[in-house]
Amino acid sequence: MKTKPIKAQKLRPLEKISSGISGLDEITGGGLPKGRPTLVCGNAGCGKTLMAMEFLVRGATDHNEPGVFMSFEENEEELTRNVASLGFDLDALSAKKKIVLDHVRIERSEIEETGEYDLEGLFIRLNYAIESIGAKRVVLDTIEGLFAGLPNHSILRSELRRLFRWLKDKGMSAIITAERGDGLLTRHGLEEYVADCVILLDHRVNEQLSTRRLRVVKYRGSVHGTNEYPFLISKDGFSVLPVTSMGLDHPASSERISSGVERLDTMLGGKGFFRGSSILVSGTAGTGKSSIAAAFVDAAARRGERALYFAFEESQNQILRNMKSISLDLEPWVKKGLLQFHASRPSLCGLEMHLLNIYDAVKKFKPSVVVMDPVTNLISVGTEIEVRSMLTRLIDFFKTEQVTAVFPSLTSGDTSISSPSEVGIASLMDVWVLLRNIESAGERNRGLYILKARGMEHSNQIREVILSNHGIGLVDVYAGPESVLTGSARIEQAGREKADIDRRKALMERREREIARERGVIAAQVAVLNAGLEAKIDEFNQEITDETLLDQVNAKSRVNLAANRQADVEPKIKATNGHNRVEAVRK
Repeated sequence: MKTKPIKAQKLRPLEKISSGISGLDEITGGGLPKGRPTLVCGNAGCGKTLMAMEFLVRGATDHNEPGVFMSFEENEEELTRNVASLGFDLDALSAKKKIVLDHVRIERSEIEETGEYDLEGLFIRLNYAIESIGAKRVVLDTIEGLFAGLPNHSILRSELRRLFRWLKDKGMSAIITAERGDGLLTRHGLEEYVADCVILLDHRVNEQLSTRRLRVVKYRGSVHGTNEYPFLISKDGFSVLPVTSMGLDHPASSERISSGVERLDTMLGGKGFFRGSSILVSGTAGTGKSSIAAAFVDAAARRGERALYFAFEESQNQILRNMKSISLDLEPWVKKGLLQFHASRPSLCGLEMHLLNIYDAVKKFKPSVVVMDPVTNLISVGTEIEVRSMLTRLIDFFKTEQVTAVFPSLTSGDTSISSPSEVGIASLMDVWVLLRNIESAGERNRGLYILKARGMEHSNQIREVILSNHGIGLVDVYAGPESVLTGSARIEQAGREKADIDRRKALMERREREIARERGVIAAQVAVLNAGLEAKIDEFNQEITDETLLDQVNAKSRVNLAANRQADVEPKIKATNGHNRVEAVRK
């Protein structure tokens, strides 16, 4: 008997709908399963009801998908008041037939348990609500209220399966909330097995700091993020930061922006930092970290760019006052809306909450540059590993948004590498600027050098940092044979060098004058000798001339005498002989 070959069927991916919750769709790869139930479980106060309500409201307002919210604990008035803090107006949505709120009151004392217990009444009521507005989404909050006090697990399991199957058959994209049990995901330990997607919410307290986290326990038919993700409940609703989804695929800009300190830009090849890079400015207290960060913010505002300043030690007013002492007036930028401060103690909340607050602030304000001053204060609310993990997420986020970030870091000593935690942070940074105290000759001065700058040429020299009412200045230090001189020692050494240069210059000028005088004496002597020589030559020439004339006279006398005697005449003497002799003497 021959078997017919099975025809290959084209596989269709699981359909999903947007949850409307920032970050959750990224974790789940597109949203919650369409037409299937999702179980959201967790302890009291973790945000189950608020998450379910946002799923419903976002669907109605953003995707035109009406929804039904059936509550077994809170009535319509209580729900409306509770979610108003998130900016949801349920009364208006109900009036537009976008949402139906239904409170089902169940009292265990009024229920007689029988073998025929079922949910037919609930199905009828829920079906009516769905058809009344053409609902696409459903929320049941919470399932414990539906099965309160029902000890028969076989009936419970049967009705749970029937409830989930009924929702699937109706094609409802549903969220069902459940309380977490003792050692189990849910109180009954059954719901997570029949749900297609299970999301666990957790609200934990560690060392008096609370943190909310979310984890997708399972998702049938879809890949999803499996780690724990911090989430925040604010006046804008739910927001989840998908940590592991941030890969190393962010853009790398070639644009350079000024640090706000001219000579620091010179040390960076004359162009400053790459846009979107992360800069660590580390040093001990009082070395000028915040001043350099403020100069960076000021330069950004002068370019017309927005800047966010997260301060963990000083208030906004204190920073504005202090920076005026070095001619950095940041207040006009605050008034123009180009600079925004967020000042709070690190102990205000946990690391994850800080992370999400920064994430939300950047998304809303859309800055070009960010300062976190000092980033090391976050260690007080977490371990070094947790801080590094948090900063890794934060830096990846900044790079994705092309935000240039400066991280002032407080070190405990004067060494260039003070602790393993700083090395761990620095490895994440693109540029590491190191400030240090230089003590000599009974005074303390500031030094600056660039430890690393990825992708750019940079100086390896130490510069002295001078903070004055003229601003931030970087001057060359004196590198002597034994040590580096700064401050008064540098000024004194510069004075000695100038005096030595002046002394050598004066010596050269004196030698030049002596040579000039000697040249003049010699020239005078040469002139006297030349004059004597000319006199002798003239005297000699006169003697030659006289002798020539005498010869001519004698010759003429002989000619006349010969003529008188009628004798032969002698040849004439050439008159040039005397002239030739004169020229020869001159030569």
